[in-house]
Amino acid sequence: VRQWTGYQSNGPVTDVTKLDIRCNVGASSKSVSTIDVAAGSTLGFSAKSSITHPGPLQVYMAKVPAGQTAATWDGAGDVWFKIYAVGPKFGTSLTWPAQGSTVVNFKIPASVPSGEYLVRIESIALHSANAANGAQFYISCGQINVTGGGSAALPKGVAFPGAYKPTDPGLMLNIYYPVPTTYSLPGPEVWNG
Repeated sequence: VRQWTGYQSNGPVTDVTKLDIRCNVGASSKSVSTIDVAAGSTLGFSAKSSITHPGPLQVYMAKVPAGQTAATWDGAGDVWFKIYAVGPKFGTSLTWPAQGSTVVNFKIPASVPSGEYLVRIESIALHSANAANGAQFYISCGQINVTGGGSAALPKGVAFPGAYKPTDPGLMLNIYYPVPTTYSLPGPEVWNG
C-alpha cells in the first residue's frame, strides 16, 4: 500500500477537486512493492483501525499504461473503473455494512486482462455530509500485477480528481433525518467483467 503523508493521523481527504482524492495526501507517486494477484481471486485491504464512520465503501482499479510500471505510475487520466461497492441497508436508520470492519475483501474480475494495475479503496464517511465538502474520504492505493487474466475490454474510466463533484447526491446528504429511502453511490457503476 502506498504510504501517504500524514498516515499516522489517519485524517480524511475532503476536497474532491484536489489530487489527494486519487491515492491520499502525497501518495500518487510513492513507490512500493507490486504483488501478483490471479484474475478472479480475492484481494483485501486491512486498516490500522476499524472503519468507524458511516458511509459506503468502494474499490477501483486502473491499468498501468504500456511502458510504465505500477511502482512509478501516478494513476492520471480517465483510467479508473469500479470493481466493488457496498452501500447502505435501509430501515428506521441507514446501516452501513463496512462500518466496524478492519479488513475488506473483494474479488478481482476474472475477465480483467493480465498486467499491472493500481487498486484504490475508499471509505466515504457521511456523518458530516449535509453540505458540500462535508464527505470525508479515507483512501489507500496498492499496486498489483494481475496474472492469468482474461480478454475483456475494460470499461471507460473516470479520473481522480474529476469523478466526483462536492454536490453529488451520494456525497452531500443528511443520512440521519429524514432517514433516506434511496442512496446513489458516487462514481460509475460497478464493472464485473
